[in-house]
Amino acid sequence: MIARRGVAHGSGLGKVRWVVARAFAWLHQFKRLRIRYERRADLHQGLLELACSVICLRRLSRAF
Repeated sequence: MIARRGVAHGSGLGKVRWVVARAFAWLHQFKRLRIRYERRADLHQGLLELACSVICLRRLSRAF
């Protein structure tokens, strides 16, 4: 569970909420992940891993 905005959480979960929100925003750039067309979980998992790889590749290419 992620703490809601503006609400203090005893375990400190609210401190890094923006990291999770940013990651979901990056993944939602891929339409097939935003609207889940695949019925099989393994295909969805493969597309999710591919999207994460593309995101990492883009970030690394900008760094160098």
